[in-house]
This record gives sequence, C-alpha cells and structure tokens, in this order.
Amino acid sequence: MAPPKRIADLSYKLFSGSMMLLTLYGGYLCSVRAYRFFQQKDKLREAAESQTEAVIKD
Repeated sequence: MAPPKRIADLSYKLFSGSMMLLTLYGGYLCSVRAYRFFQQKDKLREAAESQTEAVIKD
C-alpha cells in the first residue's frame, strides 16, 4: 500500500489539474459568448443603419 503522503500528493495534483481544466474551459465559454455578443451587436447596428437609410431614401 502506498504511503498516505504519496496518496495526498497525487490527489492534490489530480484536483489541481481538474480545476485548471475547468478554469480553461470556463474561459473558453466566456470568450465564445462575448464573441457572439459582439457579432450580434454589429448585426443589429447594421440592420438599424440600413433601416434609417431606407427611410431617408423614401
């Protein structure tokens, strides 16, 4: 059987690694959401500009 210190070190490394992966995944999800938000904002701005141009032409 492995000594308790070695088991504790291994479990600490596994826990730290999983937290690091979760942090990276959360950052990825956050950046994807921000990218989509700004893309949608640009689309809405372009749609509003095209509407005002259509009103001015009439």
